[in-house]
Amino acid sequence: MDFESLYQMYYIKIYSYIMTLVKNADTAEEITQETFFKAVNAQKHRRFRGKSSEYTWLVSIAKNLTMDYFRAQKKRAEMPEEEPPDPHPAAETQTEQKDTALRIHLLLHQMKEPYKEVFQLRVFGELSFKEIGMIFSKTENWARVTYHRAKLILQEQMEHIDREDEDRNEGK
Repeated sequence: MDFESLYQMYYIKIYSYIMTLVKNADTAEEITQETFFKAVNAQKHRRFRGKSSEYTWLVSIAKNLTMDYFRAQKKRAEMPEEEPPDPHPAAETQTEQKDTALRIHLLLHQMKEPYKEVFQLRVFGELSFKEIGMIFSKTENWARVTYHRAKLILQEQMEHIDREDEDRNEGK
C-alpha cells in the first residue's frame, strides 16, 4: 500500500489512540506525524514484513513513540498540562459523567501493566483482541482474558469508591 493511502486510511485512528494516552492535541499530532514518518522509512527499507495488519503495525509504532515521549517527559520532570475546569457546567448529569470518566482515567492511570495498556488499546484504540495479542506477541485469547480482568479490576475499584462516597455522605 502506498503512503498516501495508508495515511488517509489510518490517520484519525492513530491520532485518536495517541490522544487518549497523551491528552494533548499538539503532542498527539506530533507523535502521529512521527509514527507515519517512521512507517514510511520502514517501508522504504522493507522492514514491514506483513506479519500483522498495517493498522496493528502502526499502533505498535505509535505506542513505542508515545512511551518514548513519556520517558523523556519523566526525565524533564514536567507535569502534564491540565485543562481548566469548565466554569459553566451545562447540567448535573454532564458533571456526573465527567466525574465518572475522570475516575476511570485515574484508576486506569494507577492500573498495572499489561491490564492498563490492553484496556486502552481495546476501548480507546478500538483494536481487536487478535491485534492486541499481536502487539504483545501473545495469543488472541490472552488479550481477551487480560482485557476482561482489567475490566473487572476497574469495576471493583469503582464500586469501592462508590461505597466510600456513600459512607462519607451518610456520616455528614
